[in-house]
Amino acid sequence: MAFPISRVAVIGAGVSGILTAKYLKEEGIEAIVFERGKKAGGNWVYDERVEIEGEWPCILPLKEERVDICGEINILSQISEDPKDIDTISLRFAPPGPAYDGLKNNVSFKMQELKGHPWPEGIEEFENSQVSEEYIQSYSRKFGVEELIRYNTNVDSVEKVGKKWRVEMSMLGREGLRKGMMEEFDAVVVANGHYHTIKVPDIPGLKEWKRAWPGRVQHSKTYRRPDSFRDQNVLLIGGGVSAMDIGRELSTVAKNVHQSTRGGPFDIPIEMLSPLIQRIPEITSFEDPTQQPKPGNVTLKDGRNLTGIDRVILCTGYHHTLPFLSQFHNSYISPKDADDKVLVTDGTQIHNLHKDIFYIPDPTLSFIGLPYYTPTFSFFEYQAIAIAAVFSGKAWLPGEGAVRRVYEEKVAKRGVGRNFHSLKDEDDSYVEEVVGWVNECAKVEGTRCEYWKIIVKADLDLLRTFVSFCMNEPDSQNPRLVNLHFFAPVRRLERKL
Repeated sequence: MAFPISRVAVIGAGVSGILTAKYLKEEGIEAIVFERGKKAGGNWVYDERVEIEGEWPCILPLKEERVDICGEINILSQISEDPKDIDTISLRFAPPGPAYDGLKNNVSFKMQELKGHPWPEGIEEFENSQVSEEYIQSYSRKFGVEELIRYNTNVDSVEKVGKKWRVEMSMLGREGLRKGMMEEFDAVVVANGHYHTIKVPDIPGLKEWKRAWPGRVQHSKTYRRPDSFRDQNVLLIGGGVSAMDIGRELSTVAKNVHQSTRGGPFDIPIEMLSPLIQRIPEITSFEDPTQQPKPGNVTLKDGRNLTGIDRVILCTGYHHTLPFLSQFHNSYISPKDADDKVLVTDGTQIHNLHKDIFYIPDPTLSFIGLPYYTPTFSFFEYQAIAIAAVFSGKAWLPGEGAVRRVYEEKVAKRGVGRNFHSLKDEDDSYVEEVVGWVNECAKVEGTRCEYWKIIVKADLDLLRTFVSFCMNEPDSQNPRLVNLHFFAPVRRLERKL
């Protein structure tokens, strides 16, 4: 299946969106990148400000996501010139991401280098997020993507009308809000990431704590630095990487740090936590805030009471949400009941995609950056290459029936939910499949020719050195250890000359 694609909308200017635009541009396809923020970089962009939190709990993905705040912003921008109101407008229009002051990459830069763009000389393997942010931005400038980006522009809706995708957008500028702008495209690539809409469980008493003490209870997305937690008892809820990283920072200043987890398959092994962090069972309830003085008390699943909690950080992750594609949302059904059209159900995955990229009913809608437990930068480059190859007609997809069978086989093997997009120990085989498919399709006037040449041999010398270093590293808090637990070796890509 080939597509006569000449104009593509790319939603998001993080590393996925920048890569997609770069490879589309190289194929002679017009790409327009829409970014609601002020700069490229996605999750790696640090902003001291934090988003304006809504009501807790946050269980349903679309209900909790901003769907249409333009009316509110428009009214406020017309009646006020107060700097506080202007900042509120900006925060509502483009909420800051989850990057915090001490954030570092937990996958070595050597395993995430993009083709034709080496990392700056002299940097360590693990550096502050500013290095990653500047790397993405310099890549965008180097390959001519920067001029394709429309900043301060939010995509409000995307709808297929006839053979075109109609994209409606709003732009926030010095003159205020412009809404209702519309353009048509042959295809749309969704590269908006999945760290926007927070997930907050409905633990008895939690929402009452949030209402009573809003400054003491927060999601990890609004964490910025450890200073304000000094000499306090802190409760982290969640067993993933954010709980580990934030806990490591807090353990150097807090009085006590407790990390609560349900003991799920995605939990970080306890050996990777700071020895100053105490792992505890699941929280079953928060004591009524009207019946206790500060600090507060919680009850654990094993029946114990944890007393004297000063601060709570929910490291409970995010929902997959597509507010601009609300017609493909159904937040009120189980993932098991997803039909062959829906994209989002409970927010744990995106449904009906071939190879986590192409929307099966209409592959002119595609996605990049969904898989995790993989070296993201270099892995997403493969996905961008595949999209560009298909949209340029140099590779094609099998018919809908064939890709549907592949998808159903994956569902039968993996089930549905959070694990669906995990590539733990499988990213190499995924890349081999995608590259093999692109190469198989690529032909020049009937003569077989590799469109993309893959060096199948992994950089084993680098990997062996890296593993040896990690295994001999005595500090259990070292972020290098995360790589051994989650990430397989990255393969390198070369374009055939």
